[in-house]
Amino acid sequence: MRKLVLIVHTSLDGFVAGTKGELDGFVASEENLQFVTELSSSGDTALFGRSSHQMMNSYWATAYKLPDATKGTLAYSTWYNSVQKFVVSKSLKPDLLTKTQVISNDIAGEVTKIKNQPGKDIIIFGSPSVVQELMKHNLIDEYWVFINPAIFGKGIALFTALPDKITLKLTATKSFVNGEVALHYVVER
Repeated sequence: MRKLVLIVHTSLDGFVAGTKGELDGFVASEENLQFVTELSSSGDTALFGRSSHQMMNSYWATAYKLPDATKGTLAYSTWYNSVQKFVVSKSLKPDLLTKTQVISNDIAGEVTKIKNQPGKDIIIFGSPSVVQELMKHNLIDEYWVFINPAIFGKGIALFTALPDKITLKLTATKSFVNGEVALHYVVER
């Protein structure tokens, strides 16, 4: 079975975005981008909620064309354009040109089907409401949580009430020059 790996940025107090979905509280860096690109290369499939997909697609689908694109930007944009994408949404339509399929019902069941297909890891980025649904069904196998040196005080939370406790094992850490720390957890089953 394929692994489902979450890659997410949070504030120190556990928010993935501001109250309106804004991400301006996070400081991007080339070092971090190259590290996330390396992590993403374990996957050949990406999973998103609608908002996260629209945000990612509006930049990464064409970022490789930027005249000042960095090594990390080129690598991540290339990866993004090469993978199969699944978007959880009731309003989006499939886009075969961008290898994008839409999941509109039975999220847990559809993700389980994808996990049972042959292939590499499935990477999910941000997408807090989708992540929360998948956590309820214990479908996430690994968590890469990037904790940013910021306290939002309010915003969109990553972790909310769950029906059952999820036990994790810390397997790696990485700190970045910008003060961000990445924690890698594997679900203990």
